[in-house]
Amino acid sequence: MYGIGCWMDDVTLTKKDSAGWVYRGEGAANIVLAYVGSYPPFIGKVMRLRKAPRNDALAMRSPSALNAHEHLLWKHVDQLIASSDSELACQLFVEHVMKPLLGSQYVDAGEFLEAVEKDVISKRPIWRVDNATVDTLCDSVLLMSDYSLFTHGNLGSKSCISVEIKPKCGFLPVSRFISERTAIKRTVTRFAMHQALKLHQGEIALKSEYNPLDLFSGCKERIHKAIVDLFTTPQNNFRVFLNGYLIFGGLGCGAKDTNVSIAKAFEDSLKSVIEADAGKCTENLIALVAEAVQKSRVLDRLLEVQKLDSVDIEGAIHAYYEITCQQCLVCQELSDEQTKRFAAFHSASLDESLRIVRDYLIAATAKDCSLMMCFRPRREGDSGSEYDNVYLKSTNQTFDFKVHFVDLDLKRLSKMEEHYELDKKIVSCYREMIEGEEKRKKVTNLQAS
Repeated sequence: MYGIGCWMDDVTLTKKDSAGWVYRGEGAANIVLAYVGSYPPFIGKVMRLRKAPRNDALAMRSPSALNAHEHLLWKHVDQLIASSDSELACQLFVEHVMKPLLGSQYVDAGEFLEAVEKDVISKRPIWRVDNATVDTLCDSVLLMSDYSLFTHGNLGSKSCISVEIKPKCGFLPVSRFISERTAIKRTVTRFAMHQALKLHQGEIALKSEYNPLDLFSGCKERIHKAIVDLFTTPQNNFRVFLNGYLIFGGLGCGAKDTNVSIAKAFEDSLKSVIEADAGKCTENLIALVAEAVQKSRVLDRLLEVQKLDSVDIEGAIHAYYEITCQQCLVCQELSDEQTKRFAAFHSASLDESLRIVRDYLIAATAKDCSLMMCFRPRREGDSGSEYDNVYLKSTNQTFDFKVHFVDLDLKRLSKMEEHYELDKKIVSCYREMIEGEEKRKKVTNLQAS
């Protein structure tokens, strides 16, 4: 819901200022607040606050934004390696790495922080509160444009509706470094396999039918199906805002599966924007989103960036060990015959290893970002809009719309081993689920016969 930001070191915020900010949501490392006050510089903005684990308020703070190996990795981005603050480093990564790749048109203290913590704690998911608090030792925050609003600060009489989608990985990997045991990755999406693990771990109650390949297909019918599937089981992959206020989806955690009461409340909330027959607002919004996704072709560019990962984590992990000058723990688990497949990684130049890992991490950011699509009905007589527009035939409405990529945070080099282990766990859990289903079918068939 937010984009490129600016640093607010020169603005002093006091305890009374906290009343102008409301809880919007959070992830593992940050809390996002939206501004509802009247101070002009903050209107139409969101603020991202760094979190600190409750068991160690200093754990997320580092005297240097990047470690020595990351300085090598991003050596061609002078601004990034010069940063001494991890939050600023994330902003510079978006500005100088992701923005050129995705397109500039798609991508833009102590007392105060303590006061905000008290104000928003009741809105935060319990498990988030238990894990972390606002890092009140920060002396600066990141201020960003609020892309859940169509116009910043002055909506006038026009309502706007915004849809946030986490597209996830839009292709099936074909890397020759994928092992026989994990070859299922070539035919089953990462999203589908991860759903099995999340179900097994109790993180979700129902697997989503959403298929990222549908959303990235460019085919309106498949895109429409993808949006319907996201709406049916939104989890943390689909949210909707009306004039900046959440009306569908979860805050800081996965949302409930869409039942009759949730669907009715959502339908009613759309009436101020979608001029459809009774009970038809939701299906028309879904059609509107599908139309805009296809027309903008914005996901084509995202897919290109995702495909920078050409060797998969099963190849990139070997380049990681070369960069960090460690003995390759993966090769230790393989036979001599199996390690031959990865010999090229361990004999490659340092620059080549850096390129492989850098491309993998950039692609990882692209696979984990969100897409914000904001719509505003165009009134009769309106003309000369600077925005793209889409016509919704079923309601005879034309909508201005804009799209932005958000949540483009820098992926840390130190997480590479975690990526590799998670990949193994995801595939293993999915294989076990499939094998279990096959066994149950055999038992059922035997009993039936």
